[in-house]
Amino acid sequence: MPAWKIALVTGAFLVLLVAVIVLIALPGRRLRQVGKYLREVLADPERQPEVPRPLRPVGGDLSAVRSRLLLQQEEVRQEEKRRQDLIAFLAHDLKTPLTSVLGYLELLRDEPGLTEEQRSKYTGVALDKAKRLEELVGEFFDINTMDLALDRRDEVQVSFLLEQLADEFYPLFAGKQLTCVPEIEPRLVVEGDGDKLARVFDNVLRNAVSYSAPGGPVGLTAKREGDQAVVSVTNEGLEIPEKELSNIFQKFYRLDAARSTRTGGAGLGLAIAKEIVELHGGSIRAESTGRHTTFVITLPLKGETIHG
Repeated sequence: MPAWKIALVTGAFLVLLVAVIVLIALPGRRLRQVGKYLREVLADPERQPEVPRPLRPVGGDLSAVRSRLLLQQEEVRQEEKRRQDLIAFLAHDLKTPLTSVLGYLELLRDEPGLTEEQRSKYTGVALDKAKRLEELVGEFFDINTMDLALDRRDEVQVSFLLEQLADEFYPLFAGKQLTCVPEIEPRLVVEGDGDKLARVFDNVLRNAVSYSAPGGPVGLTAKREGDQAVVSVTNEGLEIPEKELSNIFQKFYRLDAARSTRTGGAGLGLAIAKEIVELHGGSIRAESTGRHTTFVITLPLKGETIHG
């Protein structure tokens, strides 16, 4: 169910609950006043209706209902704004690579005199832009359709999973002349869904590759700290401003245009990662100083309680 529907249903339920309590507590002659007050609150939660004198003993409860409605109303507004922003971002990001794909395909069709080298170059550019389109659509599909319920609580060998991903990322590292020497402590085991956790580390590593300066190092470390497994991914590239560090995991948040343009993505991968990590009882944060940006993922080692 969409967030705005959940908010409205919850608000209506709270109003009904308080109404029932009030109706039980008050004599019949006051019921009309209760009904009038609640109708005014529902019609316009932002306006503070005067609480009739007979209802003042339960005025605190009525005010709490109004405050809750106002909060939910604001949450609905913010969610709707983020959705509208996402549509605008998607329209822009889809249009840019799509225009390139169409332009190069038309050039290949309409210019018979192109050399084999030119045809190969233009085909490669069109393919690259098409892949960006695929990634963008894939991220949008995932954030809206992923089943984020933690139905599986298997034993997940995080150490092995990270080593496997580091090997799988070798072609991407090589493509940008990046070096990655993993430092992974053995036998780090957590409880949860291995496929979802793999998605977390995949998203963070892809983010590091996307924003790394060519030829730089990518750090991948995993170690035990008390009863937690701590995984860090570090890259060299554009710095993330401090004011944006706490926002980059929001579902529809976008970084500045320079960073977004370089990758052509919608910035949804980190939002997906955050939801999965928190589902496993962990946390994820970003740190950025100078040219170094680090994402730190903390997960409870096997045996800890998982909430979600």
